[in-house]
Amino acid sequence: MKRRQFLQTLTLPLAGGASMLTVDDAAAQATDYKALVCVFLYGGNDGLNMLPPSSADAHGRYAAVRGDVAIGRNAIIDLDGETGMHPELAPLLPVWGEDRLAVVLNVGPLARPTTLADYRAWVELGDPTRLPDKLYSHIDQQLLWQNAHTETQQLRGGWGGRLMEASGAQPVMTFGGSSRFGSGRLQGELALPGPGARLGLEGYSNGAQPTARRAALEAMMQRARPQTLADAYADRQRRALERAAILGPILTQAPQGGADPANPELSAAFGNLAGPTATPLAGQLYQVAKMIKNRAALGGGRQLFFVSQGGYDTHANQTGTHAGLLGQLAHALAGFWAAIKAIDAAEHVTLFTESDFGRTFKPNASRGTDHAWGNHQLVLGGQVRGGRSFGAQPSLQLGGPDDAAANVWDQQGRWIPGISVVQYANVLVDWFQPGLADKALVLPTLANFASDPRDLRFVGV
Repeated sequence: MKRRQFLQTLTLPLAGGASMLTVDDAAAQATDYKALVCVFLYGGNDGLNMLPPSSADAHGRYAAVRGDVAIGRNAIIDLDGETGMHPELAPLLPVWGEDRLAVVLNVGPLARPTTLADYRAWVELGDPTRLPDKLYSHIDQQLLWQNAHTETQQLRGGWGGRLMEASGAQPVMTFGGSSRFGSGRLQGELALPGPGARLGLEGYSNGAQPTARRAALEAMMQRARPQTLADAYADRQRRALERAAILGPILTQAPQGGADPANPELSAAFGNLAGPTATPLAGQLYQVAKMIKNRAALGGGRQLFFVSQGGYDTHANQTGTHAGLLGQLAHALAGFWAAIKAIDAAEHVTLFTESDFGRTFKPNASRGTDHAWGNHQLVLGGQVRGGRSFGAQPSLQLGGPDDAAANVWDQQGRWIPGISVVQYANVLVDWFQPGLADKALVLPTLANFASDPRDLRFVGV
């Protein structure tokens, strides 16, 4: 390990992770700013009900299996004659109409292109070069989505963290809790709090002025040292304190019983984080919007964010719970879209969803659905090729060509993905950092798939 790389792994727990902002700013002078925002839906979102089939024939097959869990055809918002949206996603319909929202169908972890015959031949081998590790397990499939790989422990970090390292950019900023996604091979993610919260420099400030404790710390950091590593480490911590001084005031800005006086345009876009946007996800995206607005002060030509929403493990009484979650998701995404347009940043931002896995086509006895595999995703942004679907709906047939089942009794409608997570990530990486030299470090299994799947280019040209 190079000395500079070693130093990047050293942090002082002063500012809730603020010292992670001291990586090299090789991209800081870039003029083509871009930001990626990963929205992870924990628990396994039922993508088939989020984006159900809307044609009469396909909906008939869907409703015949799903029964009470199905979305009625009259309630579905038709998008393109084949795929529709859950009625609770109505706030996103204007974004679809602007051609800035796309849907990507039947995505999931794959080691290589896989047919039903392949699945049946490989399922008992336990070989992650053929089938991904531990299908249908929450924690394992979260890891596979977040690291764009097929083994949960083989590859260090997540594809977001590795992308930022390969780009020479600052760490992934997470407002949605710790994740594999934002961790790199050598550096961690930067975990930050929600609107109105402060960085964890307790005891180092009285709220307005540095305390004697802070002054003593700064004096220690200024002292020359005979050891090169110790001197360099102290320099990194000085820079961390400087960055925390910039980042802290931005994080604390929030609506105060009405508009946010520091960000009235963002506050208006999010409805002052009241009513339908008084949710954790909307608050996380509000923080992301502030980071994007203040990108010049924070430095760096590339930013990558992680936010999350939980509760999608809908094994029982799914209908109302899932509808409520999708309503929160739609209002938060619509607020974010309005916010980045208000600060003239829409063309520079792409937001995309991920989730553990999809849900079984066949419901269970508790009027819910169980763990499955392939799933549908949303992508939103100013350079998204929106107003269209990418990929194909699965066959909607229990025991059909997409149903990952080795035996008749196991035919639940766990869709074999038509698009791999690594292909999905590759499109986003190519938009974010065109011509990335170290892409093989970011997406090491990409070589197992078509290198340039033009039909999947849902963002960029």
